[in-house]
Amino acid sequence: MRDMGFDEAERARLERALNARAPGEFHFPEIYGEGWDGLYIGDRVKLGRTFLNAVRAGDFPGVEDTGRKTDGGRVYRWTGR
Repeated sequence: MRDMGFDEAERARLERALNARAPGEFHFPEIYGEGWDGLYIGDRVKLGRTFLNAVRAGDFPGVEDTGRKTDGGRVYRWTGR
């Protein structure tokens, strides 16, 4: 079964967070924002996988998967479009 990804409101919220930051590397929780630490681990894993799949599908223009993991999480690069 295909992962359906983020709903429109969640995608827009994540895009606003990306647009508010300077270009450079980041971990997904940095753009997810407040509430990340309060999520169950399974929900964090699912959201992280959903974001990775969306990035790889080109759903977040300007975001690249670096293919690296540091500090317990995947590293992305924001080019700033």
